[in-house]
Amino acid sequence: MTDYKRFAEMATRIRENVEVVIRGKSDVIDLAIVCLIAEGHLLIEDVPGLGKTMLARAIAASVDAEYRRIQFTPDLLPSDVTGVSIYNQNTREFEFQMGPIFANVVLADEINRASPKTQSALLEVMEERRVTVDGEPRNVPRPFMVVATQNPIELEGTYRLPEAQLDRFLMRVEMGPPDLATEIDILRTHGERNPLDTLRPVVTGQDIAGMAAAANTVHVSEGILEYTARISQATRTTPEIRIGVSPRGTLALIRAARVRAAMDGREFVSPDDIRLLAPAVMNHRLILSPEAELLGRKAAAVLASVMDAIPVPQRRVNA
Repeated sequence: MTDYKRFAEMATRIRENVEVVIRGKSDVIDLAIVCLIAEGHLLIEDVPGLGKTMLARAIAASVDAEYRRIQFTPDLLPSDVTGVSIYNQNTREFEFQMGPIFANVVLADEINRASPKTQSALLEVMEERRVTVDGEPRNVPRPFMVVATQNPIELEGTYRLPEAQLDRFLMRVEMGPPDLATEIDILRTHGERNPLDTLRPVVTGQDIAGMAAAANTVHVSEGILEYTARISQATRTTPEIRIGVSPRGTLALIRAARVRAAMDGREFVSPDDIRLLAPAVMNHRLILSPEAELLGRKAAAVLASVMDAIPVPQRRVNA
């Protein structure tokens, strides 16, 4: 029988470690931890200077696993991400030099500053956990997580991520500016030294893999499955939405809900898990109709309206 209490304790250790660096953003941190344990990919979007990279680095520093950072720039090439075959004159053979994508936690910093061709180098590995170079597939280590940061597309020097790539991110979150008390605390604690320098791993890569496997044992009732499917179906029929949530997105929401339930020490998913996680999992997968965009509607508001119209399961099944 799965020890969900120990699961929750390990998640708390990660949370407390990250909060040494990121102050006043417990909700965003929890979403990032859910994404990590679910072995999903996380997209952090906001204007510069709000701690996107700090959050990504803090998550990576909390796990005793291999970490790589890729700074995405307009001149970055796909081979700079995946690796390249180099001719060895001594052996007279081509040898594959692994790129930085071959790590457990990969930070794709400012991903939307690179060209669409370079962005597409991540498509296969984010979905299939492998890279194909010169016709030969090569698996990346497990667990594997891409944490990407991006600036809003309105800023100069950015490229819009294609829908196919957005769909591969389990979640998209926004940092948001700190409140007054938190900003004062940041000024006080970040002045003398970088708090990232003090972080030490609190879990191992094997721990994360074990937690991911344990989360799969969390019970999801038929009522919750139907509720989740109805939400996804509604996004595909609402006039304000041109393209709704894909089945990949529906599966992602259930996977994330299982992790959140286990983080709370529960052995079953509740409707609250679905309602809490749905915005982070679904918003970036929605493409609004031209009419909705002209009216200034946002995906978050449209999704909220869709969810409000769907009855929430009343009977909670936990066995």
